[in-house]
Amino acid sequence: MADALPTCLLNGELIATRDARVSPLDRAFLFGDAIYEVVPCYGGRPLRLDTHLDRLANSLEGLGMADPYPRKRWHELFGQLVEANGGGNVGVYLEVTRGAGSGRDFLPPEGLEPTIFGFAWPLTPPAQAQLDNGLTGVVLEDIRWLRCDIKSTALLAAVLLRREAEERGGDEAILVRNGHLTEGSSSAVFLVKKNEIITPPASTERLPSITREIVGDVLDELGLKVTEREVPIAELMEMDEAWISSATREALAITRLGDRPIGTGKPGPVWKRVYEGFQALKKRECGA
Repeated sequence: MADALPTCLLNGELIATRDARVSPLDRAFLFGDAIYEVVPCYGGRPLRLDTHLDRLANSLEGLGMADPYPRKRWHELFGQLVEANGGGNVGVYLEVTRGAGSGRDFLPPEGLEPTIFGFAWPLTPPAQAQLDNGLTGVVLEDIRWLRCDIKSTALLAAVLLRREAEERGGDEAILVRNGHLTEGSSSAVFLVKKNEIITPPASTERLPSITREIVGDVLDELGLKVTEREVPIAELMEMDEAWISSATREALAITRLGDRPIGTGKPGPVWKRVYEGFQALKKRECGA
């Protein structure tokens, strides 16, 4: 991820990112008591902002928090933040915390004012080498909490998993729990076997990925059916293709798991059609 751009959003105001300050007693800092969203923008226009805001509201509800802004206000603030940073292709991070109290208590006091923070950074396309050769995944045990459907800022487990994957020469941790595939440490996973496209179903073990939904729409446009089912670990190395999807990486092929190739060891034909379809969808929906 590139460095943050100069202007950020803090509690409804646009200010210089370098000047932003929040209380050290904020519950996001003390407990990870907060949720977040990451929204990609192309040509200054967000890709499916309302869907991201729906998920933000669902995550807030999961934490027993109210949405701090009506939808119209979110749109205004989002547009102002993107415009203040020059528009173009940027990622936007939004965070809503439960707020800051007067001390540290596991039970949050009544009447806290939430903290709302957002910043932007330049989105860069994948390196050509990644498109040509794909990424390496490392299969690791999923040690995250059991409510991954809530997009919480408490991401320590994901950080540790991603670090371990990198130490083993991987670009993403491919997570398994109780003998089956869950998702990537920060991505959804698609697999292909004998022309069947497979992705694990929604559950509390997995984030309801918006990019996964977009990939599903691309597959529909291509006339390709997706099967949602649990995937046992033993099937992972038998796949012909695999790819991951996320807000900032879009859809990238996984061509190796550890030191073993998936299929031919190169990005496969189904992924290539999906990648091209994804680019076409971005142009159609964002005009970029």
